[in-house]
Amino acid sequence: MKNLTKVALALSAGAALAVAAPLAAMAHVTIDPGQSDAGSYALITVKVPNESDTEKTNRVQLNLPTDTPFTSVRFVPVPGWDAELVRSELPEPVMIGESEITEAVTSIVWTAQAGSEIGDGALLLLPISLGPVPDVGSVVLTADQTYTDGSVVSWNGTEEGAEKPAPILYVNDAPVDHHGDTATDDDAHGDSDDHASEDEHSDEAAASSGDPVARGLGIAGLVAGLGALVAAFAFRRPATK
Repeated sequence: MKNLTKVALALSAGAALAVAAPLAAMAHVTIDPGQSDAGSYALITVKVPNESDTEKTNRVQLNLPTDTPFTSVRFVPVPGWDAELVRSELPEPVMIGESEITEAVTSIVWTAQAGSEIGDGALLLLPISLGPVPDVGSVVLTADQTYTDGSVVSWNGTEEGAEKPAPILYVNDAPVDHHGDTATDDDAHGDSDDHASEDEHSDEAAASSGDPVARGLGIAGLVAGLGALVAAFAFRRPATK
């Protein structure tokens, strides 16, 4: 019986890990939505999770491209956070339409007011507008996240599987679905004919897609159920005669 009890406890621990792993993979600075059309003005939200167990996030800097600059950059005020648009001279002049651009907003900096820093388990949402979106395959928006101890985490990885991936705005095309954070309009809303079967089996699609949360919860449910079954046998006493 002791062996069965150990198995049940191990399975329960496995269920917890199955949920924790995909949630940890989501703890990146990202943008939502991650796709926009060329020439449009994209209204996106920068999502900043606090990853430290002991320190708080008190500053966020989103770096904008200088080779394909945005001529219109705006932020939505966030209570408790001061925002600043930083304009800089471009390394080289850039032609946008018939205009030559020599300077542009190259970063947006948010600084927390006293008492508004975000701590463990908190998520900071920073809405912004960028445009016109350049007609390129993707726009990399690196980010620097500063903690109250002075440490800085730079989200600037662009290679596949980067530990600190940079937020990327995909232009015209759908973003690569590494973490299940973004999807195309067809994936989000579905066409009445082509995606009817997908709508009917949405639960199965979520479990089999790249969504780590759905997959993790599904695995956790199976493991937890098996653990409960083993535990039931472990603690059941034989009937007296």
